[in-house]
Amino acid sequence: MRIAILSWRDLEHPEAGGAEVFAERTAATMAERGHDVVLFASSFPGGSAHAERHGFTLARAGGRFTVYPRGLWHVWRRRRRYDVVIDVQNGVPFWTPLVFAKPLLAVVHHVHREQWFTFFPRPVSSIGWFLESRVAPFVYRRQHYVTVSEASRRELAAVGVDPARVSVVYSGNEAPEHVLELEPDLVRGTRLACLGRLVPHKRVELAIDAVAALADTFDDIGLDVIGGGDWMDPLVEHARRLGVSDRVVFHGHVSDDQKHALLSQAAVLAMPSIKEGWGLTILEAGYHAVPTVAFRYAGGTQESVQDGHTGLLVDTDEEFIDGLRHLLTQDDERAKLGAAAREFALRFDWDRTGNELTDLVERVAGS
Repeated sequence: MRIAILSWRDLEHPEAGGAEVFAERTAATMAERGHDVVLFASSFPGGSAHAERHGFTLARAGGRFTVYPRGLWHVWRRRRRYDVVIDVQNGVPFWTPLVFAKPLLAVVHHVHREQWFTFFPRPVSSIGWFLESRVAPFVYRRQHYVTVSEASRRELAAVGVDPARVSVVYSGNEAPEHVLELEPDLVRGTRLACLGRLVPHKRVELAIDAVAALADTFDDIGLDVIGGGDWMDPLVEHARRLGVSDRVVFHGHVSDDQKHALLSQAAVLAMPSIKEGWGLTILEAGYHAVPTVAFRYAGGTQESVQDGHTGLLVDTDEEFIDGLRHLLTQDDERAKLGAAAREFALRFDWDRTGNELTDLVERVAGS
């Protein structure tokens, strides 16, 4: 088949995250299985307009907001060429049912109510949420959906998407061989890690607050902030205001090897995000036997963290800090949760995810 995948970013984009990993890894599997795949994404400084990657073609055009009309134009011009379109909705859909009458899949990692009202002032936030929660479900009412957790399937049902039209395909993950070969050291210090894009809804401020709150209890506590993004400067200033700049290291974008080296030194992964479709970073930490403290209401964390077994789920900011304190104090419990986190993380791989999604695409195309 000839398949178009529309995603607002690709993995080389400076602000790429877990959704982009999902798009590229599954695109590669589709290509491996003999399909002709084009991944359309936004352009960025230094990014070429066209590239070949892992068996599929990458096409870039448009920016943060203009990628959507450019993507719609791309599909309309090639509507006779493509057999299937996969429309990845990161809060904003590409509205492809308006121009493409053939089989189509809508991929939604999670709904974005919290992000709309965190990122944008009213009335922009209200308009964005109305489009996502009311207009998009109507426009895509005949399409099949894919999401990455049962929690996200429930969120979609809450905005009017029939759960019978939603398939759950869990994200995979992939640990480097040297990580899999080594038995991790279960005895750690008191260093925390926070991994992901630096954007407001990730609430890295709370992890910094935790360092300040726990500094009197743990003399050597520190935090490695791994990842970059537009929210870097406010976070640096927040650490300065709290007087913990010497304890918080902002690493920015790092290589995979650097990321895993930093995670291997962490005692606990701090995940203060208010919304996660799944939580790839939780599995990445798990490879190193690092348990996670995360918020239950974030959604996908209810499945990527097994509360009391691979980490802790909390409900308030105070409980978040207390959860970190507890794991940093209880070495035996932390080691037990870390060992279980590694065992759980090793269950997931991208081959399974890619094949499950490709099977679904083939079924939808043949229906």
